[in-house]
Formats: sequence, structure tokens, C-alpha cells
Amino acid sequence: MEKLAAILAVMVIAVTPAQAIDGWVVRDSSGSTAETADRLVAAVEQAGATVFARVDHAAGAKAAGDDLDPTVLVIFGNPKIGTPIIKADRRAALDLPLRVLIWEEDGVTRIGYENPNTLKTRYGIMGADEAFAKMAGALEKLTTAASK
Repeated sequence: MEKLAAILAVMVIAVTPAQAIDGWVVRDSSGSTAETADRLVAAVEQAGATVFARVDHAAGAKAAGDDLDPTVLVIFGNPKIGTPIIKADRRAALDLPLRVLIWEEDGVTRIGYENPNTLKTRYGIMGADEAFAKMAGALEKLTTAASK
């Protein structure tokens, strides 16, 4: 039985495409930073959420006379999910709407976001479990679609 459990654990690790690091969920993307950002924006809009901003940090660095590998921040949200969290603790509004970062690192495009449970823990939010579960599911679905 222990051997079976060990094999299953290795299989789960081998097929899990995302990593959780310091409260972040990060996965590799098959496309460039721009392509991944485009796919994320399209997936967000198709899901009925609102894209509030797309920030090209590399373009900002270039305008300031500096260089930065491709780095794009997409800010989006859905008030049906975020409002219960903000009602549970107004400080959460500082972290919402959601932000997903897409960047190039060592020739690999990555897409990542802060795990919603980190937000929940940061503010000790109680009573918005359903909203946090929906948020986590949406982020997983949207970033998976963007990374393919």
C-alpha cells in the first residue's frame, strides 16, 4: 500500500503543470509573453469578467531608457466574485481586482498569480469561502487556457 501511495504521489507531481511558490501559482506557457497575454485577455472576456488594464512593464522600462525582459501585467475581475470578499474585509480591496503576471525568464514564458488563499490568510477573512473557491477555480481555468 505504501508503494502504491508513493507511485501515485510521483504521478501527481509529474502531471501537475503549475508550481506553488511563496503563495504564487506559476506555470510555463507555450507562447510568447504577448501571445500569452492576448490569450489571457480573450479568456477573461469570454468568461464575462472585465479587463481593467494591461500593463507592459518592458515598454515602460524602454520609455525610461532601460531594458527589461518581456513582462506584462493583466488586471481583471468579476464583482460577483470579488464583492463578497471585500465585504468580508475591506482591506482585500487593495489586492482586488485580480492581477496575473506574464514574463519571460531564461527564454521561457511564465504566467503566475498569487493564490487566493494567500489573500484570505493575509487578512484573516472569514465567511467568503465560496467566493475564494470560485476565484481559485477561475484563475486556474483562465491561466491554463492562456498558457496553451
